[in-house]
Amino acid sequence: MSIFCGIDVGSLTAQAVLVADDERLVGWRSMRVRPNPIDSAREVTDSLLEAHGLERGGLGSTVATGYGRQQIVEQGLADGNLSEISCHGAGAQRVLPGVRTIIDIGGQDAKVIRVNDRGEIVDFVMNDKCASGTGRFLEVMSRTLGVELSRLGELALGARETIELSSRCSIFCETEVLHGLQRGADRAGLAAGITRAIGERAAALARRLGVEEEITMTGGVAKNAGVRAEIERLLALRLADCPVDPQIVGALGAAVLARRGAR
Repeated sequence: MSIFCGIDVGSLTAQAVLVADDERLVGWRSMRVRPNPIDSAREVTDSLLEAHGLERGGLGSTVATGYGRQQIVEQGLADGNLSEISCHGAGAQRVLPGVRTIIDIGGQDAKVIRVNDRGEIVDFVMNDKCASGTGRFLEVMSRTLGVELSRLGELALGARETIELSSRCSIFCETEVLHGLQRGADRAGLAAGITRAIGERAAALARRLGVEEEITMTGGVAKNAGVRAEIERLLALRLADCPVDPQIVGALGAAVLARRGAR
């Protein structure tokens, strides 16, 4: 049986995924990135291969995506590289065959992707110009609020009311949240305002592209229940639950496309 690998180096985390000949998920690893994407790719892949008793030379093929993907190939850590958009499309459609629209919010950008029944890209829109619609924004805001990032979504869902943030700039939003805390504003209400702000940006991207159901979320922000709830409210629909960790979908798509011979 041949094993295929996908590597996805993001701005905050790096993932590696293994799939079998039948595209079954064999295993995966996720870690915080190192300063150099090559080091991130090497470390996350080596950890995964060691856990499964495999060696790099024994893999059928490896595809890299995300930051430094061309350099990862040049360093001999992958055989080819593909865009994050292609990989998230293929990965989401692999685990949710009926999916047609994917909202991918990563550390530094947000994308909405439409795919066909083979996971091929039909169209997409992307925002990589402003941090306020990304995972980095949530990291900064949770630190400003003094809560763990993993608790931010649940805190927002428990708010009695949403404290709207007037600014859509991450720097000004941070100042606004700080001033709110100094005035004794409800922490949960501020959390709800933060998740609403990022949900509004994602929903606006989705409306620009046009939503075709079934729709799901990928990327680390998909784990934030508050953001998910805001997107569902704004788009008046239900997001399909991703049956795997949504943060590994890009690497999974890269592994699936490696299996299919795409480079």
